[in-house]
Amino acid sequence: MTALRFGYGTNGLGDHRLDEALEVIAGLGYTGVALTLDRGHLDPYTPGMSRRLARTRRRLTALGLGVVVETGGRYVLDPWRKHSPTLVACEPEGRARRLGFLRRAIGIAADLEAEAVSFWSGVPEPGMGHDEAFRHLEEGCAAVVETAGLAGVRLGFEPEPGMLVADLDGYERLRGALGNPEAFGLTLDIGHCQCLEPLPPAECVRRAAPWLVNVQIEDMRRGVHEHLEFGQGEIDFPPVLAALTDIGYRGLVSVELPRHGHSGPLTAGRSLKALRAASAHPWTADAVRRVRADPRALTTLFPVAARRTGAEAGEAVRAQLLGALPGSAPERAAALEGLYRQGDTAERLAVLRALPLLDQEGGVGPAALPLIADALRTHDARLVTAAVGPYAARYLDQPGWRQAVLKCVFMDIPLDAVAGLARRTDPELVRMFRAFAAERTAAGRPVPDDLLTRIDPQDTGEHHAHL
Repeated sequence: MTALRFGYGTNGLGDHRLDEALEVIAGLGYTGVALTLDRGHLDPYTPGMSRRLARTRRRLTALGLGVVVETGGRYVLDPWRKHSPTLVACEPEGRARRLGFLRRAIGIAADLEAEAVSFWSGVPEPGMGHDEAFRHLEEGCAAVVETAGLAGVRLGFEPEPGMLVADLDGYERLRGALGNPEAFGLTLDIGHCQCLEPLPPAECVRRAAPWLVNVQIEDMRRGVHEHLEFGQGEIDFPPVLAALTDIGYRGLVSVELPRHGHSGPLTAGRSLKALRAASAHPWTADAVRRVRADPRALTTLFPVAARRTGAEAGEAVRAQLLGALPGSAPERAAALEGLYRQGDTAERLAVLRALPLLDQEGGVGPAALPLIADALRTHDARLVTAAVGPYAARYLDQPGWRQAVLKCVFMDIPLDAVAGLARRTDPELVRMFRAFAAERTAAGRPVPDDLLTRIDPQDTGEHHAHL
């Protein structure tokens, strides 16, 4: 059985810098990101975009995140009017501006190797009839499809409540009018299905299966277009996630909570727990119950998790089991140490990668630092990469953290995998980088490109903001 790939939208982490938003998303255990092009994160009109995109692509790769490009920035084109202009604007100049933005988004998606670009129709302006608006939309979408086809990028058109194309009927009509182009896929928002579709959300998934390239997910109530945390609305999620699995969907399922930035990491953590619980294998659900009732059960359940649920889902299942551990921070840290010391590499990786989520819930604090130290003493690049994640960035002292970063350099581990690099780099680390580069150059050996960008005084990237 294929494991679903859960992502989180950057529009739900609007108070974070993009690098840090990606760090949080990956650190919590998500495997994808819905990246909204906007001023606060990846402004499509910023000079020097090619360098920024190259670095973002490296960062996504190092963090193991798939990406979908979202185009729903509220004021990216007009500082006065939300989501304006659109493809159905009255003025040709307005429609041209939206088309130019979407074409730019397609180019960005190609550079990021994104799985899709998601966009929507817009709301007709007062005085514009439905047929006229639909003609404008059809013309605009045809141009977008042509650009996407040339760039090799998939499109995910999203029906949006209140817009010209609000539901699956409208999407099918538009797709037919365009001639059913292969590139014109569908973004399905599960909450929107609950809000206005006549069929239950799980049946909407099955209806959408032939065109589905992107899924957004959150809770919602019937008739009310308000994005809610899981459990606050009316959606029964296990049938929805089962339907996605049944149709063989391989794209991202990304949480869409754009008004929750004030509690972004906590909301993202709760959301992933809810999604994992709603999609849990029967063995997993039973194992979680057993661990909550008796923590000692973890010692027998943790090692066999991948065999019982499939290798693809094994690490996520182990994270669920660790999250179910009751007890105080020292008790949980002791249990983690036992699992780590007795485990194979896959089990040790699962422990290390679960630390940020466990710590966010007040579960371990700095008590698990000995596990980080052990991983950093190894010569296994997988363990070292896992050890320099968000937990180490939070708790390692500065000398220890510098040595961890330098070990990554010596082992040719991409520095984009190091959590907290921008905010924790200090002059001493830059000096160490320069010394390493000088030794490599003197020996006639190449200096890694990602190291050069961090000692190049001409570089204006975010990682020098502190200097």
